[in-house]
Formats: sequence, C-alpha cells, structure tokens
Amino acid sequence: MLADLLDRNIAWSSHRNAIEPDYFARLATQQAPEFFWIGCSDSRVPANVVAGLDPGEVFVHRNVANVVHSSDMNLLSALEFAVEALKIREIIVCGHYGCGGVRAATEDLPHGLADHWLEPIRRLARSYAVDLARTVSTEDFRDRLAELNVVEGVRRVSETPILQRAWDRGMPISVHGLIYSLKDGLLRDLNCTIDRSHISLEAGE
Repeated sequence: MLADLLDRNIAWSSHRNAIEPDYFARLATQQAPEFFWIGCSDSRVPANVVAGLDPGEVFVHRNVANVVHSSDMNLLSALEFAVEALKIREIIVCGHYGCGGVRAATEDLPHGLADHWLEPIRRLARSYAVDLARTVSTEDFRDRLAELNVVEGVRRVSETPILQRAWDRGMPISVHGLIYSLKDGLLRDLNCTIDRSHISLEAGE
C-alpha cells in the first residue's frame, strides 16, 4: 500500500512538472492562500479538491465533524496563523451531509473519546429540538444538525479574541458557512456569513 502511494506521488509530480515546469519552485517560495478552511476529517471531503483549488490556495484545519471548540489550541493556533501571518480574509467553516461524527453524536452508543469531542453537537440537538422535530427522517434530522453545527461554528470562530482583535484593527475578514453534499459533489452556502459590519452593528445597538 505504501509503495503504491509513493508511486502515485511520483506520477503526480512528473505530470505536474510536465504541464507547469515552475509549479513546485513557485510553491516553495511562499504560501499565499486566499482561504482558511475549517472542515471535517472525513476522507471524502478534501478541501482543495471539493473547492476546485490547487495546493497553496487554501490553508486547512480539519477535525471530526468540523467542531469549533473554544479550547482547541490546534484550531486556534491555525486560525491565528491564518489571520496574522497569512493575512487571509476569507474563513470557511464547512460541514457535510452524511457526516459520521454527527451520526455518532445522535447515537445512544459508546464512541470513546469521540463522545467528549462531539458533546457540542449533542448540545445543539437539545437546543434546536423543536426545529429538528420537523424533520421527516433520521437522515434529514442528521443533515439539518450538520447545518446547525456549521452555523454554530461560524459564530464561535467570530467570537474568538483572534477575530475580535482583527476586526478592531479594521481587518476585512469574513467568516462563511458552507455544507457539502456527498451525493452530488456540490457546496451550498448556508447564508450565515459574519464580518466586521456585524460587529459594528452590534456595537451600535
């Protein structure tokens, strides 16, 4: 299996060099992505592939069920680097339908450490019980919960001191929420974007 992976890498590198001889030389000199992507670890949802982007165009953090924990130092470190060092202006929280983490959060079964990690999703399910009760099937319930998890992630990212300080300095950063469908390969905007204007409006109220 490893030998096959290395062979694929050689083939990819050779093909890349053939069609764009300066590709790796250009990538090696700098990292200048336009997007910071917070997504799920699911192997079927690689950020640059589903977004149609090349390596170097998106800075990525992934975890089980794309949960934004306020104490996740890995995520916060990546977020701070994206904002302060890479000067990224577009942050995307992306979930997906058919998410195994969301499914695990709704099952009455033990999942080890994942049960601790997924607790915010269970809290969301309790908070939005009335909304979720309108769904017509278990699959719809979980897909709606996956959407709510993205919306909550956008809010949590926006509330971090990292984003608050950046907005205080006038940095034009936007945080978006997207959901990906494994069934058709399409990304959908959940229309929950938060940017500096929202903070200014809240301050005025």
